[in-house]
Amino acid sequence: MIVCVGRHLSDDHGVIDRIASLATSTLANALDDTGYHDNVMPGLHSVAAGSRFAGPAVTVTESCGEFGEYRSEDFKVGAIIDAAQAGDVIVIDSGGGLGSTWGGMASYAAKLKGIAGLVVDGSVRDLEEIIEFDFPVFARHLVPTTGRMRLKVETINEPIVIYEVRVEPGDIIVGDGTGVVCLPRNDAEKIVSLAEQIGQDDASALEDMKSGMSFSEAMAKYTKI
Repeated sequence: MIVCVGRHLSDDHGVIDRIASLATSTLANALDDTGYHDNVMPGLHSVAAGSRFAGPAVTVTESCGEFGEYRSEDFKVGAIIDAAQAGDVIVIDSGGGLGSTWGGMASYAAKLKGIAGLVVDGSVRDLEEIIEFDFPVFARHLVPTTGRMRLKVETINEPIVIYEVRVEPGDIIVGDGTGVVCLPRNDAEKIVSLAEQIGQDDASALEDMKSGMSFSEAMAKYTKI
């Protein structure tokens, strides 16, 4: 049974807008310093170069099986898109399955709605259309195979776990060319504030090296670069 619960995210500090200038590697350093050492999702990468997003998570769980194990109507991608608001990031735990849960038409529909991006621990297809529609998609696999009759949407907006990272509805998901990180919503402002400080150190280190400082000296002065 699909369960779709309300998602509430307070962004009084403008956290999502502030993330625009921060790389996932900088955020990962801040995650280390706040005790969230494992809140990165290795193996999930952008299917098209230059993609980036940040937004609150709409979480989805899917079951994956052999062709014919599920009905065509179990493939409820429309319900997933319906559950998301403009600015959200859809995060799907498909168990790494090889049936595509997302393609070009879904990307077009999500883009029209203003959804910020998609993360799938599983498969997607229609790369050329994803690029054409300029919708950020991060996934484990690119495959031609449809998910119809291979995938079943089980839950929407319930907690999920991807690569041992627990993702709650409303947690902030950030993706760029390096990878994907999850910022727990209750500590997101603290993590972003720390990441901003680390980013300032990076900028200062670059200026110091332009002025003649060696990289070894810069590493000693700025311990997070």
